[in-house]
Amino acid sequence: MDGAASAAAAGAPVPAKPVRRRLPPRLAAALLLVGLALLPGLVGLLPGMPDPMEQDLLALNMPPDAAHPLGTDHLGRDVLARLAAGTWLTLPTGIGGTLLAAGLGAGIGMLALTLGGVVAGAAYAAFDLLRVLPGTLLALLTAVVLGNGVWPVTLALGLAYAPLFAEVVRTAHAREMASDYVAAARVFGLGRLAVLWRHVLPNLLGPLITLSAIVLPRCIVTESVLSFLGLGVSPERPSWGRMIADASGFVEDAPHAVLAPMLALSALTLGLSLLGEMARRRADPLRREGRP
Repeated sequence: MDGAASAAAAGAPVPAKPVRRRLPPRLAAALLLVGLALLPGLVGLLPGMPDPMEQDLLALNMPPDAAHPLGTDHLGRDVLARLAAGTWLTLPTGIGGTLLAAGLGAGIGMLALTLGGVVAGAAYAAFDLLRVLPGTLLALLTAVVLGNGVWPVTLALGLAYAPLFAEVVRTAHAREMASDYVAAARVFGLGRLAVLWRHVLPNLLGPLITLSAIVLPRCIVTESVLSFLGLGVSPERPSWGRMIADASGFVEDAPHAVLAPMLALSALTLGLSLLGEMARRRADPLRREGRP
């Protein structure tokens, strides 16, 4: 008999086998998509990568080979090098736009609701006027006014999507302030600021994470659209939208130059959406309490 059988026969407790925890399929798929989208950016950090702006007029629209794993574009520039450079330009711009939108929308919205009265009415009247325009169109108009560059585009994204965060804050604030536990806290003499800090703000985390998960892919796509239209970052800096715009006229000769940024953009937005949804579920206060 082996050791486990001998221990069982002797009446001794049999040690339990270690349980291997596997990643949920949705989380594994999300991480895989984000990893594939960011892989060119990681490869671009390796030494010996070609300059993304270097042109080789003798290697125009070349298919992938050993020297150029993703081929070259219509100016002989290495697609992998440009995709890697665009990764660290498109992703931070989208994240910056999302954080700025959350800060402006949630911060100004909560401050206005705390002050109440005319201040809240004026602030949300301005937000409602901005919400009339679609986010992409508002970002486009803002980019036209501010000009090209990373910071103008980030500011345009923040202003375009801030009204969404403000509306979520208003809805959640109204729901929480009408709840029984907030009414009980007021009866026991808890002040307005204390009620907001202890009861309202913690329950705003879930909705804000949910909206951030929705807005971040939108910001990334909007930045790519602005770059595609020539209103994003500076023309000398490669971004995914700029790559799609530059290679769209040569799609028959070099489809790889268009497919590479399009697939990276699709994988990143889909993966971030899945991760954001799972983060929202974990932050849901009802889920933490074990309620349906």
